[in-house]
Amino acid sequence: MRFYKTHRCAGLLFASCLLLSMLVTSCAFPGLATTSAQLPIVSQQPAQHALPPIHFPQDEGAHNDLTEWWYYTGHLEAKTPDGKQHTYGFELVVFQAIRSDLPAVYPAHFAITDITRNTFQYDQRRITKFSGPLPNGTSTNGVDEQVGNWSIQGLNGHDHLVASMNNYAINLQLDGLKPATLHNGNGLITYGLGGFSYYYSRTRMSVQGTLMDHNQPLQVTGQAWMDHQWGNFLTLGGGGWDWYSIQLNNNTEMMLYFIRDASGHTVTTYIGLIDAQGHDTVIPATALHSRVLGYWRSPTTGITYPSGWNLEINDPHLHTALTIQPVRKNQELVVTNSTGNIYWEGAVNIQGQSDGASVSGQGYVELTGYSK
Repeated sequence: MRFYKTHRCAGLLFASCLLLSMLVTSCAFPGLATTSAQLPIVSQQPAQHALPPIHFPQDEGAHNDLTEWWYYTGHLEAKTPDGKQHTYGFELVVFQAIRSDLPAVYPAHFAITDITRNTFQYDQRRITKFSGPLPNGTSTNGVDEQVGNWSIQGLNGHDHLVASMNNYAINLQLDGLKPATLHNGNGLITYGLGGFSYYYSRTRMSVQGTLMDHNQPLQVTGQAWMDHQWGNFLTLGGGGWDWYSIQLNNNTEMMLYFIRDASGHTVTTYIGLIDAQGHDTVIPATALHSRVLGYWRSPTTGITYPSGWNLEINDPHLHTALTIQPVRKNQELVVTNSTGNIYWEGAVNIQGQSDGASVSGQGYVELTGYSK
């Protein structure tokens, strides 16, 4: 669970001082969630002050808010010159943090899970930009974020991703197959005095393009999931979360997460079901039963993470039982030089039953807040 400052001005001052310290000492990145940290504690109370709704394409781009990120995960397939199939998972995320009059900070992470080779590789970056005021939801040009030669560009659900590291590079075109999903009904999540967050996802995007694998260009196809979250909120404090994106072969998707407090207790559970037509339904947390199947201990950090899950949901809108397994155990990112923390984010395979029919699928799981 995240702990937020109880007053926005006090939080801004505190975070600004921490950010200045970080810029001088290169220590942990304050006030910035690690990854698809789209794991808020959803308030059921209406906002005290009316906030404008999300508009497309104006809100696809950057905002003048404390915290923002654009987050992509997905699965790719290619045929090698010898006719064999090669499969991958990928992650690309760009964060933006604005604190007072300091320059904006942009950390970014890029990871490839080479499923065929059973390897995992990632890279990280962080830059600062001395730029003027951002369009703040007024531009119709979409998103255009660059961190060195990594870039995310997109408009109306048609996105272009470019990133590279040793051994791997991607140049991908993504196209949304469903309307954007506005989480919590209207895409607005309130924290009371702690701030607010806008949050939407494109839960099924087709992918095509080029993946450079050890200097060999491969034409790839696949599917991806995109998250965009922004607002005047800070992600300081203890606790953590388990987050799941699930894409099933019956053309439905689910987003689930569990938020834990500093003592490790689950304090919030969220279940969103996106049907074949793109309609989103929030499932009551009481409908979900989750069981961890095993654990994996990182040889790099000594952190132990859950590894493998059974999820059962029994609700009038959905009856499903899914088994989720990582495609490889080690998909841990030690990104202390960019966002200042460590997390596990990896590609998973899914098998099970949904409403009486067999289903399979792919997804990503993110695990934060675990310690030795």
